Amino acid sequence: MTISASLSAATDAAAISSQRVAARARIEIEHRAGRSRLARLYQDGAAKIRLPDTGGDPLEAVLINMAGGLTGGDRIGWEVAVGAGARASITTQACEKVYRALAGQAEVDVRLTVGEGGRLAWLPQETIVFDRSAFSRSLDVDMARGAEALIVEATVFGRSAMGERAKDGLFRDRWRVRCEGKLVHAEEFSVGPDMETTLAKPASAGGRIAMATLLLISDETEVLVEPARRIIGDDGGVSAWNVAGTGKLLARLSAEDGYQLRKRLMPLVALLNGQAGLPRLWSL
Repeated sequence: MTISASLSAATDAAAISSQRVAARARIEIEHRAGRSRLARLYQDGAAKIRLPDTGGDPLEAVLINMAGGLTGGDRIGWEVAVGAGARASITTQACEKVYRALAGQAEVDVRLTVGEGGRLAWLPQETIVFDRSAFSRSLDVDMARGAEALIVEATVFGRSAMGERAKDGLFRDRWRVRCEGKLVHAEEFSVGPDMETTLAKPASAGGRIAMATLLLISDETEVLVEPARRIIGDDGGVSAWNVAGTGKLLARLSAEDGYQLRKRLMPLVALLNGQAGLPRLWSL
């Protein structure tokens, strides 16, 4: 009986492993003939990239996870390379959902590079975290001299409109941003295994389940601080300073649910992204 149960468990584990997502996609953008154009595109597994015709700069790319979400054992990697003088805006087709994990954790690896004088806006839609999920994301950005980047990540712990709560689980987020090889931004965020209790504490989120981090690396950060503060109000904060000769603006935003978060996040992204504004797929 014990042998039979062990064999059954091993078979189930093997079946789960064989069904897991292992996907990667890479896009390279170059400045050629007066505008930003696709140079190379690689897609493997469930990771797909589509290029809507926006009629000009920046080039817009849409990331799609064909698996429809992530769960324990899934691995997906996104790579974006923006060449010298090129401009790109990267978003996602929809919010990424992280479902309950039966075993292991879902992992997302993001690698971004921006050439001299280039600009990248990394603007995925929100990550929605479900109860008893396990998720780890790493984001590495390498920028050349005179490059600019707007990096946005938003997370919603549970869908309150659906009566869903993310009580238990694990969520980890790691960022490293370098300019000319020098580290200008690093952060580690981790919550779990009792996510709901941790987020309810005044020192963390004060019971708010939706939050966003926005990082702008540019020489034009100081003039944006006051307009950004007016948009955020009492729902977060924003600061700007210079690190190793690089201008940096960091904003934090939180809300009671995903809808309330978007109401402030959308005008804030539009402000920080300049003339490029919001991706077409973003909406309330």
